[in-house]
Amino acid sequence: MTVTTTAPEIIRVTDVSKKFVLHSEKSLKERVLRGGRRRREQEDFWALRDVNLSVAAGTTIGLMGSNGSGKSTLLKVIGAIVQPTTGEVLRRGRLAALLELGAGFHPDLTGRENVYLNASILGMSRAETDRHFDAIVEFSGIEKFIDNQVKFYSSGMYVRLAFAVAVHVDPDLLLVDEVLAVGDEPFQRKCMDKIRGFQAEGRTIVLVSHSADQVGDLCDRAVLLRNGTIETDDVPSVAIRALRDGFEEDRRRQESEHAPEGVSGARGTIASVSLLHSDGSAVTELHPGDTLVARVDVDLVEQIDRWMMGFALETPLGQRVYHVNSETSGVRLVPGKGRHTVEFRLPDLRLGTGRYVARVGIAEVNGEMIDLQPQAAEFDVVSGSLGNGLVDVHATVTPVS
Repeated sequence: MTVTTTAPEIIRVTDVSKKFVLHSEKSLKERVLRGGRRRREQEDFWALRDVNLSVAAGTTIGLMGSNGSGKSTLLKVIGAIVQPTTGEVLRRGRLAALLELGAGFHPDLTGRENVYLNASILGMSRAETDRHFDAIVEFSGIEKFIDNQVKFYSSGMYVRLAFAVAVHVDPDLLLVDEVLAVGDEPFQRKCMDKIRGFQAEGRTIVLVSHSADQVGDLCDRAVLLRNGTIETDDVPSVAIRALRDGFEEDRRRQESEHAPEGVSGARGTIASVSLLHSDGSAVTELHPGDTLVARVDVDLVEQIDRWMMGFALETPLGQRVYHVNSETSGVRLVPGKGRHTVEFRLPDLRLGTGRYVARVGIAEVNGEMIDLQPQAAEFDVVSGSLGNGLVDVHATVTPVS
C-alpha cells in the first residue's frame, strides 16, 4: 500500500537509482601492484533501485530498514548531498539536514565560527544568524565551549551544536538521520520537544531511525526499504510489523545456515514452546487481561539433578518486559534424564498493543547454560486502549476546570 494525501507535495522522488563502485583493493600498494587489472576488481553496488516516493507537506515520515537497505542513501539523495545515478528528485521550501555528525563543520574552527559557517551552508544570511545566535548556543547547552575548536568536542557536543543550528534555520523540510539517538537524555528530550513543535507548526520531517518505537511514536507514515527498493509504504504499525517480520525471517535463515554441529543438545534441548490461552487453545493474538500459558517441553540427555528454567517476554528489539524463573519462584524441577514439561502461567496479562517475543532458557542451578531459545515463540496483543506503551491502562481524562 502507498499512502496518499491531498496536501501539496514538498518532495517528489521519481525512478531514482543510485550506484556505487566498490573496489576490492584495501591499500594504495594493492592498487599499484594490480595496475591494469584494477578494472576487473571493481564491483557495482546499487544502493537504490527505481525508488518512487511522494511526500506531502506537513507530514512526518520515517525511513526504516536493516543496515545496507538504502535508507540513509535515500535521505542523502533527497537532501541533494548525493546525486542519483538515474531518476529525479524535486523539492521545494527551505531545507535543513542533519545527515552526518558534524557535516559542514570545520575541525579547526571554533564552535562560534562553525555556527556561522553551518548556518550559511543551510541558507541563512549573516544577519539571520546574528539574530538567532544566542538562541542556538542556549539550545546547544555548550556555552562554555563555544569559542573552542570543534576538533576537541565530544560527539555529543558536535550533534548538540549541529542540531541547534539546523532547527533555528526555520526550515520547511527537516531531514534527520539517527542523530536523535545521540546526546544525553535531557538533550534528547529537548530535541523531541523541538520535533513535536515543528509538527504542530505543519513542517515536514523525514527521518531515518533504527528505533521502531521512535518511528511509531513520531511518524504518521513509514517507508520500509529492503535491498535498495521500497518494500512497504504505509502507516507506521504496518511498516514496523513488516520490518520485524523481515528480521525474524533473516534470523531463522541464518540459524539454519550457521547452526554449529555438536553443540546444541549436548546435555539437553528445549524441544518445544507452546503459547496457550487458559482454555488450552493456541495463542496467536491476546487481548489485555487475558491469561497466557507457556508450556515448555525439555529433553535432558544427561542426568541433571539441579536445573532451572527461565521464561521472559521481550519486545522484538530485545527490550525486557517481564522475566521469571523456576529457582527464584521456589520451584525445584524434577531431576533426571528424559522428557520434562514445565508451565508458566501469567494471569491477567495487561500488555499494550504490539508484538512480543518469548525467550526460554534452561540451565544448571550453578549457572551453566544447557540450552537457550532467544525467540522461542511470538504473539501479538491487540488493545482498544486510547493510549500506547508496553502496558495497557484504562486511563480516563477529565477536565476539572
